[in-house]
Amino acid sequence: MASQDIRVHLDQLNLSPGKKARLYRLLYGVGPGNGTLMILPIDQGLEHGPRDFLEAPESHDPAFQFRIALDGHFSAIACQIGLAEKYYQDYAGQVPLILKLNGKTDIPSDAEPLSPLNASVEDAVRLGADAVGYTLYVGSPRQDEDFAQFRRVREDAERYGLPTIVWSYPRGAAIEAKGGRNSVYAIDYAARVAQELGADVIKVNVPKIDGTALNQLPQTYQREWTVQSALQQIIGSAGRSFVIFAGGDKESRESILEKARLCMESGATGLIFGRNVWQQSYHDAMILSEHIHQLLANFPG
Repeated sequence: MASQDIRVHLDQLNLSPGKKARLYRLLYGVGPGNGTLMILPIDQGLEHGPRDFLEAPESHDPAFQFRIALDGHFSAIACQIGLAEKYYQDYAGQVPLILKLNGKTDIPSDAEPLSPLNASVEDAVRLGADAVGYTLYVGSPRQDEDFAQFRRVREDAERYGLPTIVWSYPRGAAIEAKGGRNSVYAIDYAARVAQELGADVIKVNVPKIDGTALNQLPQTYQREWTVQSALQQIIGSAGRSFVIFAGGDKESRESILEKARLCMESGATGLIFGRNVWQQSYHDAMILSEHIHQLLANFPG
């Protein structure tokens, strides 16, 4: 089955005019411009701390990352409010903004994670964002608080006509006991939860197929998985929401592009690559961005 037959189309999302107009701009007005998404996230300074910049000193300056988003012709840049307020003015109207509304550090234990709000949908409107981003920790013992917090974001985003992109991450001790956060079970569940809670776009990681941990998964998931069959399962669980896959940890260019190809062939709407792009020189970042554009050109929406 071709990816075009699997992938959900913009008209199927049942969106308000404001949401549809902004998503149309992200899909067709900028970036690859063929119905796919190519997003550069730069929220790692909060989520991981400055360690991500130590081996890539140019990226310590957010202006370097914004320049990559502009010159690499990305569909959007995703960042926290501090970076948006201090750097986005120079790029407004040229690079669409996705304002991340919540975030946390990785200093406390990940056993009971919750990503608190630090910005509002009104901030996103004021800054000219085309969408808002929210990190949801599926399976965390604090998911009741998470769900309630996201409900307020979803209601505000609906009122203002901004699409909601959910970073849907399986987390917590219960997830780790059932095969881990990178299993097809965990990521599949995270995709379904994000759809059920009202996400317009769902960002998830590519699952890792680990045969040695198969017996830890719930019984219905104890079957032979390939990466592609797992990706298709996850995309199917997202229903009428777009799915974008993360690049993950820094890898070789060949590995990045092969994983990206599998995601798109499986029906993904796009890719969200951060460290794999900006944790290198400007020259190499532009080369990789061009390769991603060439790949996405084969998967028009």
